[in-house]
Amino acid sequence: MFEGLGALMDLAQTGLTGFILVFARVAGVVALLPGFGEQLIPARVRLGVAIAFTMVVWPLLAPGLASPDPARPMLLMLMIESSIGLLLGLAIRLMVLALQLAGSIAAQSTALAQMFGAGVTPDPMPAIGNILMLAGITLAVATDLHVKAALAMARSYEILPMGLPVPAADIAAWGTARVAQAFALGFSLAAPFVIAGFAYNLALGAINRAMPQLMVAFIGAPAITAGGLLLLMLAAPVILHFWGERLDATLADPLAMPR
Repeated sequence: MFEGLGALMDLAQTGLTGFILVFARVAGVVALLPGFGEQLIPARVRLGVAIAFTMVVWPLLAPGLASPDPARPMLLMLMIESSIGLLLGLAIRLMVLALQLAGSIAAQSTALAQMFGAGVTPDPMPAIGNILMLAGITLAVATDLHVKAALAMARSYEILPMGLPVPAADIAAWGTARVAQAFALGFSLAAPFVIAGFAYNLALGAINRAMPQLMVAFIGAPAITAGGLLLLMLAAPVILHFWGERLDATLADPLAMPR
C-alpha cells in the first residue's frame, strides 16, 4: 500500500513539475501577446489568462512530453522555459510594433502627427497609430487569436523541447531578422501615406514656385489633412487585411527565420 502511495506521489510530483515548467513558457508568451498581455490589463487578470492558457496547453503535451532532467536545477529550467516563452511572445509582439510604426509613419507623412496620448499602449502615439493599433488588436482577437496562440505554444515543444537551451548565436540571428522584417512591414503598410505625402509636397512646391505671392501653406494644410483622413478610410481595410495575414503566418511558425 505504501509502495503504491509512494509511486503515486512521485508521479504527481513529476506531473506538477512539468506543469510549472509549461506555465513558465506560456506566461512568457502571454506577457507579450496582443490583447491579452497589454499593460492596461490588470496583472491579476493577465496571471489568470496565463493559467488558463496553461490549462489548455498542458493536456496537449502531457502524453508525449519528456520528463524534466533531474540533474538540472529547477531554477535553471524555469529560466530556460521563460526565455523561450519570451522569444515566442516577442515574435508576435513585433507584428504589433510594425503596425504601430506604420501608424506613426502615416501620421508624419500626412501632417497628422499630433500626439493623441496614451491609448492602446502606454506610450503616446498619433491618432492614426491608435486607430490602427486598436483595429489590429480587435481583428486579431476576433479571428481566434487565443486558439492560434495556444497551438503555437504547443507546437513550440516540437522545435525546442523542454529544458533545451537555445544557442545565443541563433537567437541573435533570428532576432535581427525579425526586427528587420518588422521595420520593413511597417514601412510597407504606410507606403500609401508616404506616396501621398510626397505627391502633396511636390505639388505644393510647384504651386509655390509658380505663384510666390500665394500662401500655399494655408491652402495645403487643410487639403493634406482631409486627404489623409480620406486615404485612411480607403486604405485601412487593405492594411489590416494584409497585416492579419502576416500575423497568422507568424503565429503558425513564430520561431521560423524570416525570408
